Amino acid sequence: MKTPLQKVAIITGASQGIGAALVDAYRKLGYAVVANSRSITPTDDPDILTIQGNIADTATADRVVAAAINRYGRLDTLVNNAGIFIAKPFTEYTLDDYAAYTGTNLDGYFRITQLAVEQMLAQGSGHIVNITASIVDNPDARVPSVLAALTKGGLQSATKSLAIEYATRSIRSNAVSPGTTNTPMHPREAHDTLAALQPVGRLGELSDVVDAVMYLENASFVTGEILHVDGGMSAGH
Repeated sequence: MKTPLQKVAIITGASQGIGAALVDAYRKLGYAVVANSRSITPTDDPDILTIQGNIADTATADRVVAAAINRYGRLDTLVNNAGIFIAKPFTEYTLDDYAAYTGTNLDGYFRITQLAVEQMLAQGSGHIVNITASIVDNPDARVPSVLAALTKGGLQSATKSLAIEYATRSIRSNAVSPGTTNTPMHPREAHDTLAALQPVGRLGELSDVVDAVMYLENASFVTGEILHVDGGMSAGH
């Protein structure tokens, strides 16, 4: 077991895109990282523990948190990054779409966050960061996405509620709300069209989101914050 002085972060959806970039960022801060996704593979870094599994499954959440505590003895930060986004007209969503959205975006938040908060309460401190989506509270008729609003919007409300519930117990809860970001989720041939949806005229980069999470990680007086990193989408169109 590592010394309990080393801080530890759990990151879900960690195999690519924002999640993989966050693993690198937390390692640069000196954190040990427990990285989860359905397809993640082991690394040569002894301070990155990879746990395969679908975070929508409560058994996966149990394994991830148990692995962090068993190996490192503590848990300082949980980044709920795993998520899906399917844009289609409301009446075209299927029951399978609904189950996928609620499974990853809501079930994937609920159990692992419960377990993380229990450990953080025992330690006397901790930080929860949720990755949401700017379109949740700034709808755009060109990108119909009611299921994102339903699920990621729920996360934004939960972010504030959790922050207030534990504000006096040294557990912070924040969210980063990105605009369209240059990740493997978006095919390159769609980049120009997607960039045109952002007021600044470009996609967000992984570093933009990572910088926001790192700010929140170090901002000890900030809790209940929904930090928009969206090229101005939250300001208007």
